[in-house]
Amino acid sequence: MDETVPNAGGSNPAIAGRRVRADAQRNLDIVLAAAKAVFAEGGVDAPVREIADRAGVGVGTLYRHFPKRADLIAAVFRREMDACADAAPALAAEHPPVEALGNWLQLYVGFVGAKRGLAKALHSGDPAFDALPGYFDQRLRPAFRTLFDAALTAGAIRTDMEPDEILNAVAHLGMSASPDKPGQSERLVGLLIDGLRRNPVGG
Repeated sequence: MDETVPNAGGSNPAIAGRRVRADAQRNLDIVLAAAKAVFAEGGVDAPVREIADRAGVGVGTLYRHFPKRADLIAAVFRREMDACADAAPALAAEHPPVEALGNWLQLYVGFVGAKRGLAKALHSGDPAFDALPGYFDQRLRPAFRTLFDAALTAGAIRTDMEPDEILNAVAHLGMSASPDKPGQSERLVGLLIDGLRRNPVGG
């Protein structure tokens, strides 16, 4: 993963530095996307070389950024949390409150489904994973709460449900859905969202 860009920005070190950082981040994103795909296909014990090959980098480069497999797994997990959290404001801007909430919960159940493949590693006791619960509380919970509160304020959803109840219910659906039934989690979450509406679809 080349982190130097010869002559980037000409004689302006500030511009050169920004380009180096942007290139390094882009390459890191490619590595994490490759790791996510390989873990989904072959589990978290898949060969590191397979991840490096898919990302188009050397194994040494991968180890330089992630000395232990647990470091890479934790980084993949944080990246997925960030993507899910960052989707919330975009959905809020593009959809009415209850649709934004429902679309986000569908993204969240997809995130939970990906987490299921990492569950064994995440519960291994490795200290690399110690900060993840706090990161969840910092990133995902507020993103969901913003959408939930907006739908509540708009009078679009029932008032007798606590936010954590909804989040936990979707997590359970994502973790318990049968792997040999594609789309099952999403369908079940769709039913949950319909039941959450003040005026259910078809009601």
